[in-house]
Amino acid sequence: MGCSSSVPARNTGGLNTISNDSSPDASSKDLRAKLVLLGDSGVGKSCIVLRFVRGQFDPTSKVTVGASFLSQTLALEDSTIVKFEIWDTAGQERYAALAPLYYRGAAAAIVVYDITSPESFSKAQYWVKELQKHGSPGIVMVLVGNKADLHDNRSVSSQDAQDYAEKNNMFFIETSAKTADNINQLFEEIAKRLPRPTAS
Repeated sequence: MGCSSSVPARNTGGLNTISNDSSPDASSKDLRAKLVLLGDSGVGKSCIVLRFVRGQFDPTSKVTVGASFLSQTLALEDSTIVKFEIWDTAGQERYAALAPLYYRGAAAAIVVYDITSPESFSKAQYWVKELQKHGSPGIVMVLVGNKADLHDNRSVSSQDAQDYAEKNNMFFIETSAKTADNINQLFEEIAKRLPRPTAS
């Protein structure tokens, strides 16, 4: 199916800047945000991260062991610079107990499912409940239906996912790590929703 789940755990990734503005504003507001990805094994969490951080899609990427860490900086139109510290967790059941170590203190969580897999959508709902119970208050939660390029094999309707996301105060988006569809938009939307530090 391509892009099963991940990169080797000790991959720190590159630091690129996505910016429309070539002259950074000296008074720009810098934010650091810990972001965690959760979801079933094989839904494409690592592919989403690699596409965002490196602009790459690796259909042969290996399953994540434990978690991998990458960082990426994003410049918003209002000159806010957001540095994402991205924790990509393993989806396999045997690593589920480790997940709280990664989502504790996270400013944002991306819960990913595969639009061709109802099981992965059920698992996504499990992670949403876990975040609601144990995540940081005010955590920005996003429900992501990945593999949108496989729409002919869709088995989770976008309306069902949208309804679920709305009920749980989440933002919903469908992405394709393979075609890069909505990947940058996903992270931009999260960046816009992060709480801004109040001026002292």
